[in-house]
Amino acid sequence: MKIESIRLKNFKGFKDMRMTQIPNFCVVVGANGSGKTTLFDVFEFLKDCLTYNVNKAFQSRGGFHEVISRGCEQETILFEFKFRMPIAGVERLVTYQLEIEKKKNKPNVKREILRYKRSSYGSPYHFLDFKNGKGYAITNEDEFNKPDNELNRENQELESSDVLAIKGLGQFQRFKAANSFRQLIENWHVSDFHINLARGSKDATGFDEHLSISGDNLQLVAKNLYDTERKLFDKIIEQMKIRVPGIGSIEPEPTVDGRLLLKFKDSAFKDPFIDKYVSDGTIKMFAYLVLLYDPSPHPLLCVEEPENQLYPKLLSELAKEFRIYANRGGQVFVSTHSPDFLNAIELEEVFWLEKQNGYTQIKRASGDKQVAAYMNDGDQMGYLWKQGFFGGVDPK
Repeated sequence: MKIESIRLKNFKGFKDMRMTQIPNFCVVVGANGSGKTTLFDVFEFLKDCLTYNVNKAFQSRGGFHEVISRGCEQETILFEFKFRMPIAGVERLVTYQLEIEKKKNKPNVKREILRYKRSSYGSPYHFLDFKNGKGYAITNEDEFNKPDNELNRENQELESSDVLAIKGLGQFQRFKAANSFRQLIENWHVSDFHINLARGSKDATGFDEHLSISGDNLQLVAKNLYDTERKLFDKIIEQMKIRVPGIGSIEPEPTVDGRLLLKFKDSAFKDPFIDKYVSDGTIKMFAYLVLLYDPSPHPLLCVEEPENQLYPKLLSELAKEFRIYANRGGQVFVSTHSPDFLNAIELEEVFWLEKQNGYTQIKRASGDKQVAAYMNDGDQMGYLWKQGFFGGVDPK
């Protein structure tokens, strides 16, 4: 599945924002405070709404009044995602729309819609449509030979109006679009990597297939790859050798007290070092490669400022790894301040955020004629960004 467009209304700094023709690998730039973190929080917010409920998603962000845009006259927040997904063997453009309002001092799902066209003609059909906790979903949506009036409509009432319909109905295979979109959101990965949490020994009795958001299970995931995907693990080590001078090997090793740690061997020394004594950049690069070489890539991966703690010359290689990950099925969003990282990015992959009258606007680099002309003449994105060709990006 691939997200093609995002529309936001009244969500924090996004008063009214549309992001269209989103590529598989999407890089976002902007000055501090322009809204890069807020954009990524959109994905976390929807995942929290699905995992818990809408009220808890707001409370973890300070409440409805802290999330809705300042000076908003109409107290309704709108999210609209358009994404492509296969249904009955045909790839279709699906729209998910969610409107949330404040009602009786609590967040309330005013409207939730999932729609797509059943054929090349006509208007998109609502396969899921809920208002204030009540609505319907279609159970035989993949029977495209049947006319609209023969589709089976199942009416449902949710336990609360702050629960998403896709949370409940998405558990059942008969609601195919809802089920697929629920799985899509559940597998979003918005990285919040902390090097201090990735270090140190971990309980060896655990088993994790995917790197956690904070990276605190790095040892367990590395051990799983080492045991079950040895060729893939060896490929990660080969990439580490290219990027980090002196690395000879990396091995997850159980300790006598039932813990698990990572040992890094420098090719110049006989004895390995435990990760406690390895540089931040080395740990972070290894964690990124473990994440990006995951045998089952996340449908959506968000990473903020991957350049932190990494040597500048490594950033072009990291950009290539993100693009490879995106091309094999996991859409990638990255925010950055680094000219070195941007120098490895293509024109169609870049958006920039700019504050105008207190609210954030988003622009495509390819839509700026001057930037596009310089890129076509052989300039690199990072140099153009550093020289101030992106309006509102330069903090001065």
